[in-house]
This record gives sequence, structure tokens and C-alpha cells, in this order.
Amino acid sequence: MTMDYQQLWSTALSQIEIELSRVNFNTWFKNTKIIDYKEGEVVIGVPNEFVKDWLNQKYHKFILRILRTVYDGVRSISFSVVKLETLNKKVQNITIPGQTLPLNDLYINKDDGLNPRYTFDNFIVGSFNDVAFAASQAIINNLGILYNPLFIYGNTGLGKTHLIQAVGNTVKKKYPDRKIFYTSLEKFYMDYVNATNLNKINSFKEKYRKYDVFIMDDIQFINGKERTQDELFHLFNSLYEMNKQIIFSSDKHPNFIIGLEDRLRSRFNQGMIIDVNIPSFESRFAILKSKTKDFSDKITDEVLEYVAENVQGNIRELEGVTNSLIASIQLKQQVLSLQEIKTLLKNNIKIKKNVSVPEIVKIISDYYNIPDSYVYNKTRRKDVVKPRQIVMYILREDFDISYPVIGDRLGGRDHTTVIHSYEKIKECLKKDPHLNKEIEDIRAILS
Repeated sequence: MTMDYQQLWSTALSQIEIELSRVNFNTWFKNTKIIDYKEGEVVIGVPNEFVKDWLNQKYHKFILRILRTVYDGVRSISFSVVKLETLNKKVQNITIPGQTLPLNDLYINKDDGLNPRYTFDNFIVGSFNDVAFAASQAIINNLGILYNPLFIYGNTGLGKTHLIQAVGNTVKKKYPDRKIFYTSLEKFYMDYVNATNLNKINSFKEKYRKYDVFIMDDIQFINGKERTQDELFHLFNSLYEMNKQIIFSSDKHPNFIIGLEDRLRSRFNQGMIIDVNIPSFESRFAILKSKTKDFSDKITDEVLEYVAENVQGNIRELEGVTNSLIASIQLKQQVLSLQEIKTLLKNNIKIKKNVSVPEIVKIISDYYNIPDSYVYNKTRRKDVVKPRQIVMYILREDFDISYPVIGDRLGGRDHTTVIHSYEKIKECLKKDPHLNKEIEDIRAILS
């Protein structure tokens, strides 16, 4: 068959993203692409020598393992530095025995920032997101009047971006005359910085005030961007006064966004705030069933039930696992047995949610060679503070336990202490590769 490099690498990346932290994934795998395949050797193009050396030293065996789960004909890998424009080009095809993998012709519309992939036709509604879904349908028919602003929050990978972009795409189709714009906080920030540097701040203001529906993703990254907050505050007021629909998403409630100014927090709280939770088993099964409907003759309900039971993380993880299943079935041209599925997924199945808090505390305490009783008491010893903060981070990030409950279980601490610890570790992970490695080790033990 003929298979595009992009498809092989895209399928592998979806699995790599599951196993790595977001920081490591974005740092080392951004701007990489398979550029050649010959007699079992895959050549991966990278943007510079530093990335080449790091991937070769730290991730060589890991990448090879992932690629072989996608296609077992891969025998070896190598890295080659190529120009960035080459990485961005669509490269030639490679030939591998089997059937063609499906390629989605997806793109981001430069005028409105929307991705046509995100629609309500492929959005699964369950108990974990039904209120958010109902609110989104209500505002489509009452733009700027009902639930303004709409604020959706929840942990990463739970479909928030899909939901708010689906609103944009639906409005775009239903009301062709309305102007919609989707952006992330980071993109808005960069746009503001560039406009300031180029002395085009008036053009910046005019651009954003013309929209009928303004959608901003990942508002939680607002910390430290005071001038951007000021501009966003005035933009919000302008749009709101003209009854323009405003939609935000975040990984946390606005009351817990670090560094958010009170005046913006007040604006967010005047609308509808809705959380999205971890999908239940029934919802996970429905999501898997929907995403594999074109392969129902090769993927049994028994397999889907096994995956739904064991992959208890977020929707993004389910999608990555689904891509691996489909790729393996197509490349091997046969129905995979349940045992083969178990083997395929053994490195993707994340921490089980039935591990108790004391067990987690014990595992992390043992990892750092401290008595687990130290985590619960009030000591501020340096060798205890870090493990305690990591316990809080893991309980929140991986087990979705609320801040107040974590504080109560760890010696009756105030929830603000837990929030501070969580944010501290989260920020350190962005710049400390050693901490990333420690967290990955702990997660492997918990698995």
C-alpha cells in the first residue's frame, strides 16, 4: 500500500503524547516528521542538532517501541537535521504492505481560527458533560442573551476545546452573516505583544471588537500578563455591552486561576460557569464505539469494554488508544484478539483510580526515602516539602480529587495550600527535566 509519512508519524505521536508529560512532548517532538523509510529503517527529521542528540540519547528505544506498535515492519530509527520549511512541507509517500490508513483533510481556518473537525456530529454527550452541552445548545439559539459569558472548565483532555469550537462551527453554519473568532489566551497575548511592538494597538482593538462570537481557550495561562488582562477586560466590556457572545475555557474554575485580576474574575462569574468531569465507563464505551464505528466488524464489544474499563483517563487518551487500535488492525489486516489488544495497550493503561490516598502517599514517600508519616504532619523540612507537593499534584492531576478533599486527607490542610502546591509543581515541570523524570517514574510505579 501507499501510506503517507504524516499518517505513520501522526499515529505514533498520538501514543507518544499519552506516555509523556505535555512539557516533554512539546519540547522534543514539536517540528519532527518522518522524512524517509527504507527496508525497515525510519528516518525522523528534526529541527536542530540539540534535538537530534537528545532524542537519540533519551528517547531512541522509546520511539522505536512506539513505532513498532503502529507497524511491526519498523526495524530501526535514525534522526536527521533538516530545515524547518522542509518539516512543514508534505513529503513523498512510502510503501508498506497492507491497506491505506485514513487521512483526514483537516485545517485551521485562518480567518476565524476554527477547525472543521470539531462539530457536534462527532461529540459524545454523557453525564460528565451533559450540562455543558445543554448550555452550549442554548446559547446558539440565544447569542449574547443567555449565559453570557459561558465559562467551561475541567482537566485537560476532556473535550472542552471540541465543545467550544463546535459552538463556533455551528454558529458559522447557522448564521453565515455572524463573525466568529476562536483563539487561545497565548495567541491573544502574542497578538497583543506584536501589535504593541509595531505600534498597531488601535488595529488590534478594532480587529477583536468586530466579532459577534468571541471564543478564548486556556484562559488559565493569564498569570503574569497584566497588560494583556487589561486589554482583555476592556474587550470583554465592549463585546458584552453590544450583546456579543463570549465563551471561555479553562482547566480550573475562575476563582482558582492564579494571577487572575478580581475585575476579570467578577466578569466571568456573572455568566454561566460549568465544569466537565472525567467520563464514566458508559461514556468511555460510547466514545470508543463512535470512534471505531467504521471498523465494527474487526473490533468487538468485548475489546471496547476492556479498553473502556482500563483506560480511565481523559478523552484524548482514549483517542490515542483508538488510533493505535485502528492502525494495528489495518496494518495487520485481521481482527485482533483480546490478548493482542492487552499487549498493545499495556504501556497505555494509566494509573488505576482505585488506588487509595495512603497507598499513593506511601509509594511517593518510599520513592523519596522519607517516612510516609512526614507527609501528613506540619514539618517544613526541605526533603519533605517537595514529596508532599508531588503527592498533592498527583492526587489532583491524575486522580481528579478536589483540593479541599486532598487537604483534608493530608493532615487537614487548607485547600489554598493544596492549590499552591499543585501550581508550584506544574510550573516547575515546565523547566525542570529532572522533576519530569521523577514524576514519570512515580506514575510508572503507580501503574
